[in-house]
Amino acid sequence: MARVSESREGRFEELERRRRAALEGGGAKRIARQHESSRLTARERIDLLLDRGSFLETGVFVTHDCHDFGLEERRITGDGVVCGHGTIDGRLVYVFAQDFTVFGGTLSLSNARKITQIMDLAMQNGAPVIGLNDSGGARIQEGVKSLGGYAEIFLRNTLASGVVPQISAIMGPCAGGAVYSPAITDFTVMVDQTSHMFVTGPNVIKMVTNEDVTFEELGGAMTHNSKSGVAHLLAHNDADCLQLVRRLFSYVPQNNLEDAPRAVCSDPIDRRDPELDELVPEDPRRPYDIANVIERVVDRDTFFEIHPHYAGNIVVGFARLNGRSIGVVANQPKVLAGVLDIQSSIKGARFVRFCDAFNIPLVTFEDVPGFLPGTEQEWGGIIVHGAKLLYAYCEATVPKLTVITRKAYGGAYDVMSSKHIRADVNFGWPSAEIAVMGAEGAVNILYRREVQDADDPETMRVQLIDQYNAQFANPYVAAELGYLDDVIRPRDTRPKLIQALESLATKRQRLPRKKHGNIPL
Repeated sequence: MARVSESREGRFEELERRRRAALEGGGAKRIARQHESSRLTARERIDLLLDRGSFLETGVFVTHDCHDFGLEERRITGDGVVCGHGTIDGRLVYVFAQDFTVFGGTLSLSNARKITQIMDLAMQNGAPVIGLNDSGGARIQEGVKSLGGYAEIFLRNTLASGVVPQISAIMGPCAGGAVYSPAITDFTVMVDQTSHMFVTGPNVIKMVTNEDVTFEELGGAMTHNSKSGVAHLLAHNDADCLQLVRRLFSYVPQNNLEDAPRAVCSDPIDRRDPELDELVPEDPRRPYDIANVIERVVDRDTFFEIHPHYAGNIVVGFARLNGRSIGVVANQPKVLAGVLDIQSSIKGARFVRFCDAFNIPLVTFEDVPGFLPGTEQEWGGIIVHGAKLLYAYCEATVPKLTVITRKAYGGAYDVMSSKHIRADVNFGWPSAEIAVMGAEGAVNILYRREVQDADDPETMRVQLIDQYNAQFANPYVAAELGYLDDVIRPRDTRPKLIQALESLATKRQRLPRKKHGNIPL
């Protein structure tokens, strides 16, 4: 009997030894180095991300099976990635966190299998996937096996796209082939000064193109938030990054068959803000901040801007109306007059398609003078990129509400969720101007010769501009044609939108049967 007891105790001791090894990762020295670089460990990050005590780890004792290049005797429990599931605000989520203290977080075939296993479970159980990336890339010692592991992850990212939300947090290096997994996911958050993404590093670039560039300039958090648009949110540190992920998670549903969670709303649904009546300047050339409009209309303190540092002439983000999660798209008059260009079209299209994939209604605030002219835009493909935003709105079957606050000119009027592309409810403020182009441009084209031949060209030009404005620079012509459902006082926007949104709660609309469309990529 004593021998059985000793054997049992021995097994328990072995279990505890192995479990401690898993918790220790790469050891105390490497953990200290991680902290010295202002980065948390994989397990510390998971603890901050998830509800306390909710994490259930999988693949705890996995190790690599590589027998080459001295790795045979270097087996570390967990093999550089911590995987499992837990909850955020009580909602199920699957998580993987790369452990930089173990082989620099490099990807082996074994830990790729851990990641793909939880991705498969996420799709089977209809729950989001959050990846915390902190890795030196492929594990060179494993060669093609490591590359195969990456491809298996990329495949899951693609299959899960539009099925369950996928969020990537870049909390250290992410280079080479590793960058394509976050690029396929829905949202990417980067940490300022400590995270980097690039396909090829500064040394290779120096060798190939003779360019001198730092890690931060090439692939730092601000670079990808403001220049490339690869990253959607900028965090100050690891803790801030994980809080941003939690906040983002609160606006999205579990999967494509469910609605986003509805929050309790303490903001009166009939609240009217008189200051909205004065917000749009009388002079159509004067700018104003569309974010001020959004924040005064939606539930208080719920607007969460996405991509705030990129393509500032369009604003996208999440908010709530009477507790319901909505996606907001708005032209920004204080940046390039709110004109649509290549970057803003891409930014808007990507966001619209995410909201449509996950049943999040779209509210569009429109003040757009058209598409940005110039050779740089034309040669850069403004036609095809602008068509992306048009395609995204046309394809979307979620409830679509539009408010025209001021200018809605030319093709940009059509693109920004107009009635003609199946928007459900369209409102105009009295300041709305819906026309092919602005009055000055129209007069210059239509009456150029008459103005030139007039005794007083300037007086005649002003008269014609006033005449054009009186006839076209108002919302009533469009309303008479049924292109606007109503012309409303700005202060009434919130209750009108909430009423419309409630009426569309059971909207059902289908696309023609097809494998998929061919969006102009």
